[in-house]
Amino acid sequence: MSWIRKITLFFRFLKKKLSHNQFMVLSGILVGLTAGMASVILKTIVHYIHRIYLYDFPFNAGKIGIYFLPLIGILITVFIVQYFFKGNDGRGIANILYDIARRSSLVDKIKMYSQVITSGITVGFGGSSGLEGPIAVTGSAIGSNFARSYGLNYKDRTLLVAAGGAAGIAGAFNAPITGVMFAMEVLLVGVAISEFIPLIIAAVCGALCTKVIFNEEILFHFKSLKEFSYYNVFFYVLLGVFCGFLSVYFARATHFVEHFFEQMGTRYYKKALIGGLLLAVLCFLFPPLQGDGYESVKLLASNNATALLNGSVWSLNGVSTNFLLLFVLLVGLVKVFATSLTLASGGNGGTFAPALFTGAFAGNFFASLFNLVGLDKQLPIANFTLVGMAGMLSGVMYAPLTGIFLIAEITGGYDLILPLMIVSVSSYVIAHSIEPFSMDTKIMATSGDIFSSDYDANILNTIRQAEFVETEFLQIEPVASIAALLALFGKSNASMIAVIDDGDFKGWITFDDVRSYMFDQEKQTNKTVADIMRPPRFFVNATDSLHSIMEKFDSSGLWYLPVLDQTNLIGFISKSDILHNYRKELARHSGKY
Repeated sequence: MSWIRKITLFFRFLKKKLSHNQFMVLSGILVGLTAGMASVILKTIVHYIHRIYLYDFPFNAGKIGIYFLPLIGILITVFIVQYFFKGNDGRGIANILYDIARRSSLVDKIKMYSQVITSGITVGFGGSSGLEGPIAVTGSAIGSNFARSYGLNYKDRTLLVAAGGAAGIAGAFNAPITGVMFAMEVLLVGVAISEFIPLIIAAVCGALCTKVIFNEEILFHFKSLKEFSYYNVFFYVLLGVFCGFLSVYFARATHFVEHFFEQMGTRYYKKALIGGLLLAVLCFLFPPLQGDGYESVKLLASNNATALLNGSVWSLNGVSTNFLLLFVLLVGLVKVFATSLTLASGGNGGTFAPALFTGAFAGNFFASLFNLVGLDKQLPIANFTLVGMAGMLSGVMYAPLTGIFLIAEITGGYDLILPLMIVSVSSYVIAHSIEPFSMDTKIMATSGDIFSSDYDANILNTIRQAEFVETEFLQIEPVASIAALLALFGKSNASMIAVIDDGDFKGWITFDDVRSYMFDQEKQTNKTVADIMRPPRFFVNATDSLHSIMEKFDSSGLWYLPVLDQTNLIGFISKSDILHNYRKELARHSGKY
């Protein structure tokens, strides 16, 4: 018996002996530690790839070859995905949200390791993306498959999916509160969860793994941060608005690049070559774009933006302040395209780090611009650089609390909490008012494939229309007599009959509609089915969601509606059947069975 089998049997024994709450706490610890170790492994992969090409091979900032390393990383990633993972990259937070909404929180086992491998190679070779999204997907897959191994219900599986994602984010940033906020704002949207202790424990365990193994302190620590001044509130609001519009630009530019590469179809290596070469050009012109960019962020927040030009074609003596300001702005804007090229061409990674990167450059540019104009009171550049990161993260991911607590935790304190709140909320409001859904979830949210904040609609969207359509039905022509109609009702137990003319649906008749004609021969005289049928004023399209169908039931006051594909009748759908299954689905989501 293998050691994995022995461990599984041991935990199944513990599940029988422990109470439900006790076992869920234990589950949170195990999922958190495993996701935290996955974060450690991912960081280690990236570290050693960096070490290989920086020290063991003749690549450095002065060599032109370093700008083609992201192309190599993308090609290797595409090869691994196509030949080892059979094209199933499973990347993106949106796919985890789909698994929660449509697959009962069952995440593919392959995601427990595929994201670590492919994102480690992509970012390790300098791809312009981040590690946080992939590690969140990895953690969620670990939580889901742990829950599946021990037969936990949908509610508990979902909780452990979120716990794994929280632990991954917490491990990536050494920021447990941020992990919890991320799980609540992004992964658990529209999900009714009342137990948060396993979630919190998992986040703490994930952060502990990276802190103990790497002996990591906070990511950023700046002595140049200044105390919050109420005189700068107006400028923080302006920065929030600026980040909000920049977030919309981020989303739309990303979708533009994705659409461009989608038109190439399945020519994976062609996409990798085109995207990698374009990325090499961008990295040559703007070296800070290579990799996750956190070192560049540190330079900005330390008010050392000039160091960004070192080793680039722009590293000239006596660079003007205006040129440096323009360079910072262009790097922030072009980062969006660098990230989009990396991911759309076949690389793996997340938009978490790129959003923070863009926000840092936006905040630095904003404060430097106003200082250059000559304000009576100079704006603190380090403060604006950091709160700009929170503003962009809030506007891109629609997760303001995540942005607020992330910057508070990675800077080692809550001195910036007020400006963080101002900028994050302002950015979120602007972005959300223009785009109802975040860039990662827009397509799936529009189609109803992932949950929204409308819990009632979420339950209905988990129920498929095809499960309730009665496709076997009686039919009659509109010119038929009432007597023929009554005879047809008498030969069956049908509660309704469809009226069909040359294959086209014209209406339907219920048993209640003919009840008054049954014992009145005079009323049947000179009457046809067309005279008493219900016209299809209210009907259901074959592609309608259950939520829209229930709205049609409410507006019509009917208990049965026809389901049409153009003018062809597919069948009938019953309101009572939907309500019955809604109650069953509600019980499943609440963990009753």
